[in-house]
Amino acid sequence: MPRDDPVFERAARELEPHVRLVKVNTDESQAIAAKFDIRGIPTFAILKQGSEVTRISGAMGLTRFVDWVRANI
Repeated sequence: MPRDDPVFERAARELEPHVRLVKVNTDESQAIAAKFDIRGIPTFAILKQGSEVTRISGAMGLTRFVDWVRANI
């Protein structure tokens, strides 16, 4: 898990309780990384009932990230 990710933490506070954000350390959880075919870091995926709805790779600022999540839930 990254040392400190203020954008992720702030987005989590802003989006809950409607959205639950979860970090996965792909070095420690290689099976999850393989299951979701994660090839780049950071990769953000939106899942609904265990199925992937959409994904995007690359760093984003708070507003862009929150807008992306809201547009895809």
